Amino acid sequence: MANSAHPTISIFQRHVWVALLAFTAAFSWGWAFPLVKLGFAEYGITQDMTASKMLFAGLRFGLAGIIILLIAATTGRSFSYKNTAPKGSFSNALFLLLFALMNTTLHYACFYIGLSYSQGARAAILNSMSVFTLVILACIFFKSDKMTYRKMLGCVVGFAGILTLNMGNQESGAFTLLGDGLIILNALCGAFAGLLTRGVNKRIDVFVGTGYSLAVGGALLIIPSLLMGATLPQITLWGVCILALLVGISTIGFALYNKLLTCNPIGKVAIWNSLIPVVGALTSCICLHETFYAKYIWAAGLATMGIYIINKGKK
Repeated sequence: MANSAHPTISIFQRHVWVALLAFTAAFSWGWAFPLVKLGFAEYGITQDMTASKMLFAGLRFGLAGIIILLIAATTGRSFSYKNTAPKGSFSNALFLLLFALMNTTLHYACFYIGLSYSQGARAAILNSMSVFTLVILACIFFKSDKMTYRKMLGCVVGFAGILTLNMGNQESGAFTLLGDGLIILNALCGAFAGLLTRGVNKRIDVFVGTGYSLAVGGALLIIPSLLMGATLPQITLWGVCILALLVGISTIGFALYNKLLTCNPIGKVAIWNSLIPVVGALTSCICLHETFYAKYIWAAGLATMGIYIINKGKK
């Protein structure tokens, strides 16, 4: 009989499994950068087809959300509000809608449009800006998050890495409003969504909340895109496979990451996000045959170091 003084530790709290699952989520998200651009090419979506980009994004996240909700339903998870939720079903529903808009709809509308005007490697590194912005915003909005020397140093190093992307001549890549500008907006949306995650966990099971966010956020991408006349000009077997891979990345990545955050200190999980800009940059250069510039090493290295410095000091 199990000793009640030593309760069984969840697989999501065991050090080896936490590391393996967090690595899986981060590694998967890194692959999303080249896969999205490959998807654009396979479906015949060109730079000027904004509505079609939104439709492609909406299909990915809507399907991922439905899969997560089906898993939640079949595993007996509660879809009801928690006892810790603020009173008022309408206000709670509005909060979850805001989370869906920020975490999925606005976030990935900016990402998909911006990525079509930017190199995948640049976008992967720029996207790490969300980590540093979230650290600053958390210190502003939450009393429990204090700005420390380590956090400040990590943010400075990380932002220095992002600025490194714009060093060099025009041929090696320079800032563009539709490309880099929208990727930065995407990162800011991700940071604000991170702030809202604490509120989601107070209101509803985080797995269910993740499913709602992706399903509703995806629908809010699909509906306006169809009203704008969106189409997928060509559908191929490889294109369907790419979409399936992206759906899998969203389903596995978000479900694992959000679950790990509820069971472990944030720093223990978030430290693995330092892999995303590195994996995204390398896979984009390999899969998309993009020119690899030396400054990518400096930019990705500084961004990774910044994330490491920030999370190394968290307990």
